[in-house]
Amino acid sequence: MSILSRFGYTSWIRINTLNLLSIRTQTTVSSIINQNGIIKHKKLPISCRTDMKDARRIIVKLGTALITRENEDGLAIGRLASTVEQVSQLQNEGCQMLLVTSGAVAFGRQVLRKEAMMTMTMRKSLSPKDILENSRLAIQRQACAAFGQKGLMSFYERMFQQYNIGVAQVLVTKSDFYNADSRKNLQATLDELLNLNIIPILNTNDAVAPCTDTDAEVTAAKDDIVINDNDSLAARLAVLISADLLLIMSDVNGLYTGPPESEGSRFLHTFCPKQDSHLITFGARSKVGTGGMESKVKCASWALDHDVGVVITNGKIDKAILNVVDGKKMGTFFTKTPNHSIPVDIQAIKARDGSRLLQKLSSDQRKTIIDKIALSLNEYSHDILQANKHDLEEATKGGLKSSLIGRLGLSEKKLQTLSIGLQQIAEKADVLGQVARRTRLADGLILKQITTPIGVLLVIFESRPDSLPQIAALSICSGNGLLLKGGSEAKYSNEILTQIIQDALEPYAPRETVALISTREQVSDLLQLGKYIDLVIPRGSNELVRSVQKQSIHIPVLGHAEGICHVYVDKDANLDMALRIVRDSKCDYPSACNAMETLLIHKDLIRTPFFESLIDLLRREKVKVYSGPRLSMMVPFPPPLATSLRVEYGDLQCAIEVVDNVKDAIEHINKYSSNHTDSIVTENQNIANDFLSNVDSACVFHNVSTRFSDGYRFGLGAEVGISTGRIHARGPVGIEGLLTTKWIVEGRGDIVADFSEGRKKFVHETLGLIENNDKIYAQQKTNQ
Repeated sequence: MSILSRFGYTSWIRINTLNLLSIRTQTTVSSIINQNGIIKHKKLPISCRTDMKDARRIIVKLGTALITRENEDGLAIGRLASTVEQVSQLQNEGCQMLLVTSGAVAFGRQVLRKEAMMTMTMRKSLSPKDILENSRLAIQRQACAAFGQKGLMSFYERMFQQYNIGVAQVLVTKSDFYNADSRKNLQATLDELLNLNIIPILNTNDAVAPCTDTDAEVTAAKDDIVINDNDSLAARLAVLISADLLLIMSDVNGLYTGPPESEGSRFLHTFCPKQDSHLITFGARSKVGTGGMESKVKCASWALDHDVGVVITNGKIDKAILNVVDGKKMGTFFTKTPNHSIPVDIQAIKARDGSRLLQKLSSDQRKTIIDKIALSLNEYSHDILQANKHDLEEATKGGLKSSLIGRLGLSEKKLQTLSIGLQQIAEKADVLGQVARRTRLADGLILKQITTPIGVLLVIFESRPDSLPQIAALSICSGNGLLLKGGSEAKYSNEILTQIIQDALEPYAPRETVALISTREQVSDLLQLGKYIDLVIPRGSNELVRSVQKQSIHIPVLGHAEGICHVYVDKDANLDMALRIVRDSKCDYPSACNAMETLLIHKDLIRTPFFESLIDLLRREKVKVYSGPRLSMMVPFPPPLATSLRVEYGDLQCAIEVVDNVKDAIEHINKYSSNHTDSIVTENQNIANDFLSNVDSACVFHNVSTRFSDGYRFGLGAEVGISTGRIHARGPVGIEGLLTTKWIVEGRGDIVADFSEGRKKFVHETLGLIENNDKIYAQQKTNQ
């Protein structure tokens, strides 16, 4: 029977590690050699956050600032209870958890202060002066530690009992690490406890530990860190027991480049000690505890050098421990891998700086940039298509859906069309500074509203690399900075297209005005930066759009989640026209968001030669047809029943359903569509007007293919996306959708008091619009 198993699951074990369990010293080798003498392979160290889900042996270090109340008097019971719950959950899921806890001194001080007050004479206790002094009564730290350990462990025992988990107290001193035999015994003790599903709770034995290191202790430590606080204790323990992960829980979120509250201070999600040490400066230590952030960084770096994953995070955040172990981006993750990419907040700042420079350029200069991009698409078409070929090969090998591969491909024809579209955009480079409204508020007091850029755009798109130069041209033309995240399947195409755009920018504005974001993790970070990003435009699947909407904090999202487009063939339709429109809407580009997904047919057209021709057409085009509930009941041997009438197929598939009349068609569309694009085919103008007025979609057509819902075809040059929302922009979003306005008031020393006291009166006279500021200024001078 094991020595420790006799104590049960709720035992306290105070260990003199020099003597106890010396008989098990040889078992410490089990972490390397098992009982049969076979060498066990050490698990690879954690190299990224996703690896944390595989961490099995985890040390959680709880700092004094986290455990104690803000007034330093007693324990923060609520936070400790939450910590115990999280640690228990991980333990019960199969992890081996170990706690390094502070708080004994604070707990002991709270009780001993009361004891000291009780021992005072009546006279002293009633003296106001003495009460004030005695409330700050200094009690020896070692005595507080000795008394507090008992209460602290009693608390932990009761809390962990709620989860059927046993705990063991292990008090250590520096000599236990500096002495080889003691160190082996300590390791054996901890291994045994962990293997018995008991959580060791460790602290330095502050009741007897000296405050300073002797020369002998420092010499014994050699290249190791000296144990001066619980940060260094946790790091030494992590290395001693080969822990996978060390979580240093504090009252701050992690590492910053300066004091967190300072202007310009930047949070570091990752920290490579060999590369990033110059980025951080250390302030004063916490007013509680013995360590500080400098100590935490030093100890974390040392543990990292010994292949232990480390995260410093804020233990006051809800479920912080569980979220870190789940791989979520919390706290500062220590890594050995240098990060050569620019932090996303810096990229956003550079994009904003670039936007302000774009605004200062003349319209001719912005036009020159876009024209250069258009010419380069043809000039470097061979290189672009080679990069795209590489993407297509990788996508095919990776089993990418055929609909996405269709969107991924580029061709000479596509590049030529792109070039023409960009030249159209360039002709609209004078959109900035346009006067939308002019009003004479009073004599000599002129108000005008002018167009300005939104600021910095974050555009996320999937598969289609041809959208990248379109989006970039629209952004440059409208004076916006741009951060782009394309799908990983278009990596090589996006990289060469971004380089072409940045080369065209460089003579006039920084290259970073338009930048490519490489990882999803960076996108998640940017979606938190409402201070730097002004608008997010996701272009892709329903899952992508909803994910962006969910993650975005204080940043508006413009776009559409789905492209469920309808064509309704009315009984009064030109049937030859209807066949052409249906074929074009479905088969021209089936993976496009404006492709038809559901075909609605008037009931009088079922079982007619037209219906047979329609089915034959779809069969020839290899379109797989699904029937709606009504169609399946009206024809013999109907197509398979559609699983839903709200499906974006994105390839050569569609649903067909029967409706009674235009009113029925409108109700169906408003119920099942995504408010993207819907079209009616009819020669009856009254029916068409009813459809156009009452279908609640961004684009509603009459006798037109749904494929016309496109910025290029609308004469916008291109589109940054299609919005199905109702605020700011709707439908294909071109240059105008990327602009906002600002108000300018020019006067001659006007003050509000003049108007409120009757010396001046408002006239609010609408004035004609003038194209540029020079003319406005000239007219004002004339009026004066």
